[in-house]
Amino acid sequence: MAGQPGEFGPAGCQDARVDEIIRAAGALLGQPLRHPVDLGGSPRSTVLRCRTADGGSVIVKAFADGPEARRAYAGETAGLSLGLAGPGLLAVDPERRLLVMADLGNAPTLADLLLGTDPKAAERGLLEWARGLGRLAARSVPRRAEFAALWQHHGEGLPSWEDEPWQLRNAGAFLELLAECGVSAPPGLADELAEVGTAGGERYPGFTPGDTCPDNNLITAEGLRLLDFEAAGYQSVFLTAAYCRMPFSSCWCVYRLPVGLARRVEGAYRSEVVTRYPDLAEDAVWQAGTARAVVVWTVDSTLHLLRRALPEDGPMHRTRRPVPTRRQLLRHRWTSALRLTGYPAFTATVRLLLSELASEWDAPELPGYPAFHSATGSS
Repeated sequence: MAGQPGEFGPAGCQDARVDEIIRAAGALLGQPLRHPVDLGGSPRSTVLRCRTADGGSVIVKAFADGPEARRAYAGETAGLSLGLAGPGLLAVDPERRLLVMADLGNAPTLADLLLGTDPKAAERGLLEWARGLGRLAARSVPRRAEFAALWQHHGEGLPSWEDEPWQLRNAGAFLELLAECGVSAPPGLADELAEVGTAGGERYPGFTPGDTCPDNNLITAEGLRLLDFEAAGYQSVFLTAAYCRMPFSSCWCVYRLPVGLARRVEGAYRSEVVTRYPDLAEDAVWQAGTARAVVVWTVDSTLHLLRRALPEDGPMHRTRRPVPTRRQLLRHRWTSALRLTGYPAFTATVRLLLSELASEWDAPELPGYPAFHSATGSS
């Protein structure tokens, strides 16, 4: 539900697709819906805030056709049906791939706080985000079979996101990208990436909405409320731990955090997941798992950004400002990865990327988050 909201103009209101969505959603609820406001969906979905006959409002989300959109519908429906987090699911039309959800209102997102001017509000939001994700992961562990059944019901036979071998696939694609860029892979890199790619989340799995970036998290008076469950599923809790450490491993809203706060954010998440997985109180276990996840996400961000960053730099978000550039973010990810232990070939690789590619980039160092602009010692 992220994006720039805006009420449809006269032409937009007459759009046949929007009219059909509103009529179908109203029929599900048993009352007409009016005054749609576009909340900025994606090629996979249309997201509208609509007024109800009794003066309230609901969120309507309709998914397009195609395998990726159908999988997104299955993830959203199955994830929200668990009732562990996110808006309440009010009605579902599986034939139209249409959902009606409770409206969580206009509370600020974590991105709003981090890009704002109130450091205390941003700090509270970060810690609430981390604790909330940790509580969600811990509470979800006994319900994995239930989620699998929900996915099977809504997924139309498509594989779930957690069935995708994306980490192993990324490992092969990363080696191909290095060759494409003229960077020689150090000895042992293929073996390290294969080990990382096959180290799944079977031992320490937890539920995640899939996209826990700052703009998909509302900081409300009642605490954290999560949005966007299109990629919902179970994954290693370490993948979310790395989101805390890096931070925000696959997101656009990435700046440096003050060092002390970064450690507290990771600690807040860890304190919740250890209630379900006591082994994670062992520093050796925690550090090894989180380091492996940092490798996974650094590979992923390199694959998504490098080809676009090589010919020219550009902002990480089409409309939001301030925002880092692709080159700033890549250089920050690679520099941060130099601190990893246990992956000598991978750290040698990012050193090569920094010296052979990023050294030519005329882009300033990634700054700290605007909300903490006066803080020193950022990570």
